[in-house]
Amino acid sequence: MNRKTSFKKKLKYFISREAKKVGLLKTLRSISREKYAEKISASLLYGLLSAIAVNFFFQPGHVYSSGVTGLAQVLSALSQRTLGFEIPVSVTFYAINLPLLILAWYKIGHKFTVFTFITVTLSSVFIQLVPKVTLTQDPLINAIFGGLVMGTGIGYGLRSRISSGGTDIVSLTIRKKTGRDVGRISLMVNGAIMVFAGLLFGWQYALYSMITIFVSSRVTDAIYTKQKKMQAMIVTSHPDRVVKMIHKKLHRGVTCINDAEGTYNHEKKAVLLAIITREEYSDFKYYMSKTDPKAFVSVAENVHVMGRFVDMD
Repeated sequence: MNRKTSFKKKLKYFISREAKKVGLLKTLRSISREKYAEKISASLLYGLLSAIAVNFFFQPGHVYSSGVTGLAQVLSALSQRTLGFEIPVSVTFYAINLPLLILAWYKIGHKFTVFTFITVTLSSVFIQLVPKVTLTQDPLINAIFGGLVMGTGIGYGLRSRISSGGTDIVSLTIRKKTGRDVGRISLMVNGAIMVFAGLLFGWQYALYSMITIFVSSRVTDAIYTKQKKMQAMIVTSHPDRVVKMIHKKLHRGVTCINDAEGTYNHEKKAVLLAIITREEYSDFKYYMSKTDPKAFVSVAENVHVMGRFVDMD
């Protein structure tokens, strides 16, 4: 019985190990069919820009970034004061992200985790290799330009649908489980960073860090437009054709109001309402010009949506 039990355990372990290999191979093959070059380029750009922001602006100015990067700065500063030696920001950044990457592998998806792992690794390597340069000791200038550089990297990363890890993983895990966006996590982490900045270097540096977070978020929003919703109202004589186009090309739903009437020619038309993202707007204009160039189209920007609206991957 003992031999049989031992053999069964070994067989089960072997099958499990081979299944994991097959799963990883499938993930890598599916990635190779996508525009992975664009994602890798975005990971490289984010890694380089985050390193420039940290080593040229944040560290010399004692200014803290948002999210895990700022948390890594805090832990690095605390190690200097409590242990007598400084643990590099690159090491603390990587150490915080490793358990989160394991969580992402099992809870979010393999493809997401692979690209996040690449981004986190490149960021850590660049932060370690890029030398610290003190361009200015003015904390306000460091806060503004550090936020500008970091926000640019985050914005282009999000446009290429890559994640820099950290609080993104926790938020996505909870959103996938509960269906709700969790903004409190970032708020709590950033709040803790501000408190530590104030305690370590003085409360004026906490205010400078708030400026960094504000500038970074504004630049990110300016570059990453996918989350901005737009409402398109289409008055058309060919509703079936337009609806088919929106369904097939943009994968969006449409609300149709039939028997509308133009007051000049008293021609019967249909009014279509569709919610799209700012990222999809150029495609929408192109396909509309091909589908029904005579349609009247009105677009309202930055609309607020209640109910089910799916963000495309």
